[in-house]
Amino acid sequence: MKNSLLFFILLLGCAAAQAQTTPKKNISPEGYRIDATIKPYRNCVMYLASYYGKNKVLVDSAAFDANSHGIFKGAKKLPHGIYFFVTPARSLLFEILVDDDQQFTINADSAHLENIAVTGSANNELFAAYSRYLTGIAPKLNALQQRLKTAAGAADSAAIQQEQKRLSKELNDYRENIITTKPASMVAAMFQAIKTPELKEWPKKADGSSDSTAAWRYMKDHFWDGVNFYDNFLVRTPFFDPKLEDYYKFYVSSDPDSIIREVNYMLLMSRSGKDIHQYLLGRFTDKYINPEIMGQDKVFLFLFNNYFSKGDTLWLNERQRKYIFDRAYSLMANQLNEPAPELVLNDTLGKPASLYDVKALFTFLVFWDPTCGHCKEEVPKLDSLYEAKWKALGVQVFSVNTNENTFDEWKKFIGEHHLQGWHHAWQNRDGRLADERAGVANYRQLYDIYQTPTMYLLDENKRIIAKKLSLEQYDAVIEAKIKTKTSTQ
Repeated sequence: MKNSLLFFILLLGCAAAQAQTTPKKNISPEGYRIDATIKPYRNCVMYLASYYGKNKVLVDSAAFDANSHGIFKGAKKLPHGIYFFVTPARSLLFEILVDDDQQFTINADSAHLENIAVTGSANNELFAAYSRYLTGIAPKLNALQQRLKTAAGAADSAAIQQEQKRLSKELNDYRENIITTKPASMVAAMFQAIKTPELKEWPKKADGSSDSTAAWRYMKDHFWDGVNFYDNFLVRTPFFDPKLEDYYKFYVSSDPDSIIREVNYMLLMSRSGKDIHQYLLGRFTDKYINPEIMGQDKVFLFLFNNYFSKGDTLWLNERQRKYIFDRAYSLMANQLNEPAPELVLNDTLGKPASLYDVKALFTFLVFWDPTCGHCKEEVPKLDSLYEAKWKALGVQVFSVNTNENTFDEWKKFIGEHHLQGWHHAWQNRDGRLADERAGVANYRQLYDIYQTPTMYLLDENKRIIAKKLSLEQYDAVIEAKIKTKTSTQ
């Protein structure tokens, strides 16, 4: 739904902008010109759009006359990819390919899209033929899938599946024939990119049983066969991003070091393709700058240190660049398995309170604000868990009030909720300003405090072993660590 909404916003916004532009000049051979006759659309504006990853982006618009004819044209060639025509009602009509041949003619009738005719573009002629073939076989495959849901019995199901297998092979053979006979075509590259590895024979272990690990390894090793990561056209297709998503979901370990190896390989391979390199770098940054899985922000830091900090930023606007650099600086000091930054603040009596003075098997570090609604719920829950279980397991709590204007409210909250046995600390405004004048990094940056509560779990050596989890997840981590420690003694 978000993608569709973005698409319509782009269509409406860009269409309005185009209406105010000056008429297009005559097009040189270096530009593009697509003569289109699309019935029954008359005396209206039609649109040309392209895929871009998960999104759809408006590229051009053209006025169609009383004969359903319009011309899309521009002085510069379009980037390679799969494009599509969009009706005045903002619905996708049919797709075309854009390669080096960008001066061609299309004749189509929306009531009979199986009869699309293209002249002047060998790739589009090939693609139109495939589209006509697909128009015939796709409904048959869909009908079989529906029949399978209501199959009368095992024999009926087997017969349906056999027919599905036959038609799927026919479709696959069609694509393979294009790959073999037209290997340099964009259609062949497209078919290579959408291929799924096929196990001819399931691997066996030495005892003769099925080897699922070997099968998984085969699928992973052959997942990208025939795909060139420097090919910019992949960015402007509807299938590359879902394939990328499936690869990282099913074939790459969630361990950050495993992810780093994969993303670095793809980024290095895509270096000679400007569009796809920027797309991949941006996509990986979006995914790992605020990851769903703890510790994967290490992937973002790798991207920052190896790409962004080395000048791979010219394609970013200033706001994007600032956000990326600020996030990197906020994450560098609080990575998993690294020592936690020292904290020397003041307690409720104004005396120094040092994080590293706390001696405990585990130190639970919580940054919170006594005026924050969520903190008012979570901090008492934390204390209940501490009193009922954690204290006996050797956990101590180092609590930091992040609101420099709430000293009285802070002390009142501590008293009312009986937060006893905790190490309470804060920094007032004067202390913060003194740090700024001295060039000392503030704890808000060191611990990436952009929301409250923010929590960390440290081991006995003050190394970070968990961060930004729920209290239930922290409890599970503590139990697992104690179990591991006990079993190795």
